[in-house]
Amino acid sequence: MQLDQPLSDKEFDELDNFLLSDRTPEDAMTMDMLHGYLTAIAIGPEAIMPAEWLKKVWGKEDTDVPKFKHEKEEQRIINLIMRFMNEVLVTFEVAPKEFEPLFVEHEHEGQTLINAEAWCWGFWEGMELRPGSWQPIWDSEQSALMRPIYLLGADEIEEEELALVEDPVKAHKLGLELEANLPNIYKFWLPLRKAGVETVKREEPKVGRNDDCPCGSGKKYKKCHGAEPE
Repeated sequence: MQLDQPLSDKEFDELDNFLLSDRTPEDAMTMDMLHGYLTAIAIGPEAIMPAEWLKKVWGKEDTDVPKFKHEKEEQRIINLIMRFMNEVLVTFEVAPKEFEPLFVEHEHEGQTLINAEAWCWGFWEGMELRPGSWQPIWDSEQSALMRPIYLLGADEIEEEELALVEDPVKAHKLGLELEANLPNIYKFWLPLRKAGVETVKREEPKVGRNDDCPCGSGKKYKKCHGAEPE
């Protein structure tokens, strides 16, 4: 299955069911939290390698790992998560204004409202991977863009701010405000985004074209291989 294919409804449910199963740690992310987490990673100031962010899907501790039945299931679940991430990336690259956060809906006094808290918790966890790198937007004139994420996702907010999130109608409005802000948050970071490059340290010196080939043939590297070393 190609990583650029969006999840089908069946695959979405498959990943959802696994995350909610008793084979994942208690603190494993739910689908809405995961979507917020992946969004922060996708649109934030730095590219972060999957090897780093995948671990946090299962919990905050290194011991928080899922119980896969076998290697094939592990590959399957990781593949679904990576495709879920790619959906987020592609949407922002192609049509950021069409991005829809995965908010939960609930009924309140005859109204259908959105609850964006879990999504924002996930986004906040994504920010916590590089908290210092996010500082420029907080210090900028566009800091208000982050206010709904702070109010709904931060571990602690001011006491006088609690009324804004504890009232379902006000929390619903914050969710709508957040959705409207996301394309501009993406736009803020786009020119500043750093590439996530992993450097590899050579264990031995690089072989030059005029050096003896390390294969032991006794020939010069350029004569033995007939090309520049990679």
